[in-house]
Amino acid sequence: MKKSSHPKYRRVLLKLSGEALGGENGVSISAPALQSMAEQVREVRELGVQVVIVIGGGNIFRGLAGSERGIERATGDYMGMLATIINALALQDALEKLGVATRVQSAITMTQVAEPFIRRRAVRHLEKGRVVIFGGGTGNPYFSTDTAAALRANEIGAEAILKATKVDGIYDSDPKKNSKAKRFAQITYLDALQRQLKVLDSTAFSLCMDNKMPIVVFDLFRPHNLRRVVMGEKVGTLVTS
Repeated sequence: MKKSSHPKYRRVLLKLSGEALGGENGVSISAPALQSMAEQVREVRELGVQVVIVIGGGNIFRGLAGSERGIERATGDYMGMLATIINALALQDALEKLGVATRVQSAITMTQVAEPFIRRRAVRHLEKGRVVIFGGGTGNPYFSTDTAAALRANEIGAEAILKATKVDGIYDSDPKKNSKAKRFAQITYLDALQRQLKVLDSTAFSLCMDNKMPIVVFDLFRPHNLRRVVMGEKVGTLVTS
C-alpha cells in the first residue's frame, strides 16, 4: 500500500512531560533533549501541520511531591504551574533558534514573559504558522497538565492529542518488568479504562472520551517519530472510540 504524502492531521496538540525535557535522569533541563524536541517539532511544522504544545513541570517541581514534603497542596500546585512556564520558555527559545515562530500563552497572568491564554488569539497564531506553547496548566490547583492538554486540545479544535513518552505505546503490563508485555496498536477508551491502563489521568481521559478526542501514545525519543505519527504511520498506540 502506497504511503500518503499528506499529513493525516492538520492540527495537533503535543503533550510533553517535564521529565522528557530532563533527558535521561528526568531532572532540570537537558540541552540535547530540548534540541531534539525542537527539531522534531520543526519537522512537522514544515509539513504544514499546526502544532500546540502543553508541557509539564515535573523536571523542576511537582505539586503532589511538594505536598508530601509538607507544602500546602494548592501552593505546591501553583509552584508546579510556574515550573511549566520555565519549561515553556526554554522550548520557545530552542524553537526560535531553529527559525520556528513560537508564542507562549500562560493560564497564570505574567505579561512580561508570556501572553495570557486567549483561545481566539491562540487559533490566530496557528493560522499564521506559529507554534503555540501553553504553560501554567489550567491555572487551577488539583488539575494536572494532562487535564490542561485535554482541555486545550478541545478548545482549539485539535484533531488528536499526541502524548510523548519514553515507551513506544501502551502495553498490557510494564514492558520494563515483563518481557512478554503486549503492546496495543489500537484500543478503545472503555477498554483502556477497564484494563486500568494509565493513558492520562482520569479527569483528562474522561474529557477526551466525552469529546471523542483521539490520543496517540508514542515514543518521542526515536528520531522522526513525531513526523511519522502526523503522517499516519502505525506508530505507538491509538486510543479512540
